[in-house]
Amino acid sequence: MRGTRPLALLAALAAGAAVLTSAGTATAAPACTYPAEVLNLSRWKLQLPLDDPNQSGTQVLQITRPRLNTYVVNPWFKPNSSCSGVQFRNAVNGVTTPNTSYARSELREMESNGTTEIKWSSNSGTHTLVIDQSIDHLPNTKRQVVAGQIHDGNDRSTFRLDGSSLYVTRDNDTKYKLITSNYVLGTRFQAKFVVSNGSIKAYYNGTLQTTIPVSFTTGYFKAGVYTQANCTNSTPCDSSNYGQTTLYDVTATHS
Repeated sequence: MRGTRPLALLAALAAGAAVLTSAGTATAAPACTYPAEVLNLSRWKLQLPLDDPNQSGTQVLQITRPRLNTYVVNPWFKPNSSCSGVQFRNAVNGVTTPNTSYARSELREMESNGTTEIKWSSNSGTHTLVIDQSIDHLPNTKRQVVAGQIHDGNDRSTFRLDGSSLYVTRDNDTKYKLITSNYVLGTRFQAKFVVSNGSIKAYYNGTLQTTIPVSFTTGYFKAGVYTQANCTNSTPCDSSNYGQTTLYDVTATHS
């Protein structure tokens, strides 16, 4: 009956029970409640496709520290079942920010205090974003999501999945550099941006894909899922139609 042991182990883990190792030692299953127990969110704020009940009119819900330390909302922002990553989900009918027609469940880079929005220059210092992630689900019809981006008021460069084709984008060119035409949903990969000396270097699993010349002074990183579909181009217009990613690690550094 050896073949049943892995299934029993997975069932025990899913139930949050203690399991036995091959040596007979009890080992507690992973346990977490909040995304901040999985990812270091000290230099990020969260933007969600939900209406902020404390603001007049319809406005995107934003969560900053210290509230972010103990914040979770199912299914939009929560740890996965193994506590190895954080699920980001965004439906086509989500609340949007003023300058876009698409909603997002996404981290926005902040200063070290976690409450002030960071701004940095592409021409001064070195600015690096590394995301260990998978893209898990696409919206219907317009099957596109952004999973990691450099922003300065405009989308300077992103990792963007269009069906099974994964691209690095440049400004409004959404198909600037094809990384792979055979991306399989759920596949884990490392996305990396390095900005310095007036250029963006984009890496996929450690391999340089492209170098993009840029010049801006108000840059910041974003990570999560930015679904490139809404109720005008994708149906049904409800929460069952969504984009989703899992972030296993996300790190932004500046030197």
